Amino acid sequence: MDGAADGVAGTAGEGGSEAAVDAYADRVVAAVLGFAETASIVVGDALGWYAALAAAGSGGLAPAELAAGTGTQERYAREWLEQQAMAGFVELVPGAHRFRLPEGAAEALVHEGSLTALMPMVRMLRAGVANMPELLAAYRNGGGVPWALLGADARESQADGNRPWFEQRLAAALASVGPVHKVLSRPGAQITDLGCGCGWSTLALARAYPGAALTGIDVDGPSIGQARENARALGLEGRAAFRLADAAGPVAPGSQDAVFIFEALHDMPFPVQVLAAVRAMVKPDGVVVVMDEAVADTFSPGGAGPDGARDGGDVLERLMYAYSLFVCLPDSLSTPGSAGTGTLMRPPVLERYAAEAGYAAVEKLPIEDFSVFRFYRLHP
Repeated sequence: MDGAADGVAGTAGEGGSEAAVDAYADRVVAAVLGFAETASIVVGDALGWYAALAAAGSGGLAPAELAAGTGTQERYAREWLEQQAMAGFVELVPGAHRFRLPEGAAEALVHEGSLTALMPMVRMLRAGVANMPELLAAYRNGGGVPWALLGADARESQADGNRPWFEQRLAAALASVGPVHKVLSRPGAQITDLGCGCGWSTLALARAYPGAALTGIDVDGPSIGQARENARALGLEGRAAFRLADAAGPVAPGSQDAVFIFEALHDMPFPVQVLAAVRAMVKPDGVVVVMDEAVADTFSPGGAGPDGARDGGDVLERLMYAYSLFVCLPDSLSTPGSAGTGTLMRPPVLERYAAEAGYAAVEKLPIEDFSVFRFYRLHP
């Protein structure tokens, strides 16, 4: 391992030139290191160590202080702090064996309302890999790992990751698309949010369009329970109702002015049937909007670099495949007969689903810089 980390992988054999072997070995070592450092972030989050460092400010904390303030053990705290400093996640206070968060770290690691909050991403992957035995069994034998088995970590990280964007940016994003905004602004507009999770998208729509009546629908009972609590906390329970039901219904035909599916269609085992049900429930002059990951139109992992190592895809594609491997695809395939879309629902795939469900066209809406998402309008 030390040799590979130093770029010395040994003599080349049938696998390629020595330079190519070294380059590939270095990439594997970097991946192993990334995995270990992600696990260290999980530890710091779960034990409240990042939050304690953020509260301490520029003066930082000594290992004993961090341990005492969080009810943990000093020896472990010291090892973690030193590892974090080596990884560049924390820094030493000059002239003392004390540690503090660098500038910008709290925004990414601690502040849940931040648009750059990254801890939900870490928690989601933690939830996925926590079920590794079940994942390996599904990979070998078929089937999957249902959402319910992923537990609170997955449910809460999904909600926490999207909440700041829904609360801070969704209203302006939809208002920027005139035809959609006009429909949503109708007095008494009926709006359904399919796959609403903990309800933050539904509640954001309720606040943006106070003349509308909102209904959030999800198949996950704990998510619906949390959505109702969130509505009560915001004083919106009279305008946003939440129902535990299948995404394909039941909603009265031709009753909805708008139907949204926010980052959920790729998880649904039967996306064509869902879209067909949505087409039936929306009014002829209503709108159907799908928000999903803004992945590339085609699978294109890149070529080999000058050192022989593969370039791979961009960061977004790599991250979405990670989610797909450990969360989205196993969840979808846990239902027999599932389409098994996976996280990377590329535009041609959505277009095919929409055509099979009877839609005439799929339009990419001109909403830019909304996290990692793209908005589509499906035209009946």
